[in-house]
Amino acid sequence: MAERGPAGPAPVVVNHVGLCVTDLDRSRAFYEQVFGFVEARRMEIPDLPAGRLLRVSPPLGLTAVYLRLGGFVLELVHFDRDGNAPARERPFTEPGLTHLSFTVDDLPAALERVRAAGGEVLDDTEIPGVAVMVRDPDGQVLELLSGSVQPTTRSR
Repeated sequence: MAERGPAGPAPVVVNHVGLCVTDLDRSRAFYEQVFGFVEARRMEIPDLPAGRLLRVSPPLGLTAVYLRLGGFVLELVHFDRDGNAPARERPFTEPGLTHLSFTVDDLPAALERVRAAGGEVLDDTEIPGVAVMVRDPDGQVLELLSGSVQPTTRSR
């Protein structure tokens, strides 16, 4: 159901968040093992419509894996082709999405799962018992919050 905005019901709902990855199976395993996502769907996407929609020149070799966690859907996208842009570190001050944030019941246990699944814990970011930044196997920044930190969503 759509949230109510100041002018009435919002006409949209969030469908999913897309994340480009270099290895679908490795990334799927990471998100399943660390957070409990479940694969909901896997699709081989034809070049013509995807190339147009995404502004990517064929061939794309695009596969999408949709992972579900509760009502949230994370789409892992992989382009199996030469010429993909290399990963790079993006500063938080650069416009665009900066991170995904997850609340976990047991922060130390979650950090161990991150390490075991091929991710990186950014130890210098840790606010003990509250929050820490980690990276998935491709370097995507993820914020882990202790279960004691309340979500930022609120009802009106």
